[in-house]
Amino acid sequence: MQYTPETIQSLSQCFLQTLVPNPEPRRQAEEYLKQAANQPGYGIAILRLLSEQAVEEQVRQAAAVNFKNYVRYRWAVQEADSSDYAEIQDPDKEQIKVVIVASMLNAPPRVQSQLSEALAIISKHDFPKAWQTLLPELVSNLQASADYKVINGVLQTANSIFKKFRYQYKSNDLYVDLKYCLDGFAAPLLDIFLRTGQLIVSNSQNGAVLGQLFECQRLCCRIFFSLNFQELPEFFENHMKEWMTEFRTYLTTPYPAVEDSLVDHLRAAICENINLYMEKNEEEFQDYLKDFASAVWGLLMNISTTPSHDRLAVTAIKFLTTVSKSVHHVLFSGIDVLQQICESIVVPNVMIRDEDEELFEMNHVEYIRRDIEGSDLDTRRRIACELVKGLATHYREHVMGMISMHIQNMQAKYAAKPAENWKEKNCAIYLVVSLSTKQAAGTSVSTDLVNFEQFVMSMIMPELQSEDVNSQALLKADALKFITTFRYQIPKATALSLIPHLMRFLLSESNVVHSYAANCIEKMLIIKEGNQLRYTSADINQFVQPLMTNLFNALKLPESQENAYVMKCIMRVLGIAHLPGDLAIGCLTGLTTILNEVCKNPKNPVFNHYLFESVAGLVRRACEKEPSLITSFEANLFPVLQTIMVHDVTEFLPYALQLLAQLIEINRPPLPPTYMPVFQLLLSPETWQKKANVPALVRLLQAYLEKSPQEVSQEGRLSQVLGIFSKLISAKSTESSGFYILNTTIQFLSYEAISPYLGNIWSVLFLRLQEAHTVKFDKSVIIFMSLFLVKHGHTILIESINAVQPGIFPVIVERFWVPTIKSIVGVYETKLCLVASTRLLCESPIFLGDSHIQLWGKMLDSIMSLLVRPEGERVEEEVEIPDLEETAGYAPAFAQLYNAGKKEEDPVTDVKDPKGFLVSSLARISAHAPGKYPGIIQQSLEPANQTALSEFCSTYGFAIV
Repeated sequence: MQYTPETIQSLSQCFLQTLVPNPEPRRQAEEYLKQAANQPGYGIAILRLLSEQAVEEQVRQAAAVNFKNYVRYRWAVQEADSSDYAEIQDPDKEQIKVVIVASMLNAPPRVQSQLSEALAIISKHDFPKAWQTLLPELVSNLQASADYKVINGVLQTANSIFKKFRYQYKSNDLYVDLKYCLDGFAAPLLDIFLRTGQLIVSNSQNGAVLGQLFECQRLCCRIFFSLNFQELPEFFENHMKEWMTEFRTYLTTPYPAVEDSLVDHLRAAICENINLYMEKNEEEFQDYLKDFASAVWGLLMNISTTPSHDRLAVTAIKFLTTVSKSVHHVLFSGIDVLQQICESIVVPNVMIRDEDEELFEMNHVEYIRRDIEGSDLDTRRRIACELVKGLATHYREHVMGMISMHIQNMQAKYAAKPAENWKEKNCAIYLVVSLSTKQAAGTSVSTDLVNFEQFVMSMIMPELQSEDVNSQALLKADALKFITTFRYQIPKATALSLIPHLMRFLLSESNVVHSYAANCIEKMLIIKEGNQLRYTSADINQFVQPLMTNLFNALKLPESQENAYVMKCIMRVLGIAHLPGDLAIGCLTGLTTILNEVCKNPKNPVFNHYLFESVAGLVRRACEKEPSLITSFEANLFPVLQTIMVHDVTEFLPYALQLLAQLIEINRPPLPPTYMPVFQLLLSPETWQKKANVPALVRLLQAYLEKSPQEVSQEGRLSQVLGIFSKLISAKSTESSGFYILNTTIQFLSYEAISPYLGNIWSVLFLRLQEAHTVKFDKSVIIFMSLFLVKHGHTILIESINAVQPGIFPVIVERFWVPTIKSIVGVYETKLCLVASTRLLCESPIFLGDSHIQLWGKMLDSIMSLLVRPEGERVEEEVEIPDLEETAGYAPAFAQLYNAGKKEEDPVTDVKDPKGFLVSSLARISAHAPGKYPGIIQQSLEPANQTALSEFCSTYGFAIV
């Protein structure tokens, strides 16, 4: 792309169009820019446009954002994105690296911040090895300029670049890069920090000048944090006094001429730095600790409770918490000191503020995220409680006694004037919940701050039993959170008596309250005692109709139409209760109504996942119990599933495919003809192009193979199915899916149907084994061969493989089967491979002859290795429905429905005990050839395996002679 006046005009007009509200010109402009980005010189053209002073600032800002995204997606294109983005050519990259620093430093602030991010993105890939000029250029500008707009631009960029040294695992490459940056930047950083400190002293009354100076110091502190994160560098250790002197000055000096926020941001950055040193360089830092503890203490005594000071308060308390857990905890050892901390730091910061109330009322999503989802790590309430826990490390009895007294005082104040002092009750409940102690199992919690039963009766039950579910909503939420936290402490009979009360709160007008009520019920329903759920269908069925009514009504409340807590609760109830037919149909109608709505605009992935899990759970529980409901369920579900497939609702298609598979599997053959059009669609190559859909498509194809094997075998469909298998097996990312199809084909189709294709199947597998086999692939091949053997016999297995290449079967066994079988996992997979290997060993003429007697011994040794391996290593952990709050999103990843999962079946039901089967099989062939096998066993088996085999024989009463 040539940079001409016409180019300036064209690009400027396009960027302006991207800002207009009218979608049509905006889309046209975005499409033009997308095409232009593929042309050489595009990035340079944008950078030159950004330097044109005549171009409107809003256009330059839009262009800067576009440039940042241009380098983000095109500087180093991943293979998965190569079809969407063309990588920037090397000559263009070099030109960009030559001019971007100057462009960034001379740009207006908003453009500068975007270019700084773009520069950081480039440096992530190229710095320092492929961009040796960057650091010298930044240092040169830092040292040569007196303009703090330029200086702060350099520091902002350096801060972005050096962030990579935080939180990364140590490695040689990381340390090489870190040393390079330290050698080039540590000294200039200290110089500018000290020089700016002198300017702050000389301009202490000039607020306009101080603003940029304080921002400079804050950026220096953030860079200090990055460069010191991995370990204490020699330069910083040698100059620790200069740094610490300046740090302490900023913590203890008042700056009335500067905005509080600027000072707070700098002090918070300093608190993070000294906390880092306290955590990682305690010995070198100890000479400065007492002064900093005093300085931070003084800050906390004077910080107001307004939100603008939150970050400073949190970082300061975090520093004291780190000190309280260290060997220097004696700084807090005095009873008067502990008392002052509790009274002046802990209680004031835990007390609920007007801002918290406003968040509760106006932004329930954020309030819940902080309060029960664990994202409150950087809130005053949470960090104050962390300080209490830190102090309790060494002074538990004193600290908890003091907090207990405060809680009692709060209870007394509330009891005296409930309407006035409700915040005291809120604070008391918060402290009891936040300072609760987890038991060894990690689930049950307890408290020694209060008498539990008395606290429940006096503080919690009155809220839960209140007839007005809308009054004092915040206290109602506190009570519900308390019950959720201590649910393991509450006896089953008491908990069941609470459910009618909890159900009422599902209809509270407060979004937080009805969300907490749903969360409380859901969490109670997943309590386990041993391996069994505490609450059974018999416990739940007595409440199920009004409970489901209230849950569905909760989803009609304002701003709760897509409440994930309510839908998750519905899912849990449906997973436990046994619903009568009419109620099951009513619930399904409610769920499909919601599903039809969210199809129009899917926007809450967590809610939507639990919605589909609820549908799948209802199908599983209701239709398996009452097959007569299948027709009604199909009538309800087919229209919405059809909508998803016809309109290609991308987010929901994998879910729809899994539900279809589930519906097919609960049907008894023959399958209703209404399902067959989808099967034809399934065989189309275009259907398989989106990788995110592949696991669900495989799941659906397996269902058809199981329930309609005759239809699959007709009209060349099996050839298409095996074509899908071949394509999937060729890539490591989809090879497991390919084996699912292959195994299901072997399991449910007749030998007559598959025999014409066997040669091609073996050729595909063996070619991959030869060229790019992995442990995972080897296991899958052995499982498939084992399944083939138990289904069609060892003779057909061996003959079909040798038909590909004469005599290759023993080679396959020696190279792949023998070494791989030891590492098979999974209950059914392990049993299958043990039985198949035993049959091959004791029934196949190849192994019973003398030509492969050494291979026979190796195979037996591998079988024994698998048998004697601890069961915990052979069994894959059972999967339960995961919590999705932290992981869900519409990334191109498959979201599996637990309730629609394919049921695993034992392919060798005729063998109950693989161990006994092996011993009896060995005894039988030994009886036919006395004296042949003991020597081979002694020669081939590991000593531990020989001992185990002797024990097996003794246990089952067989002898190998």
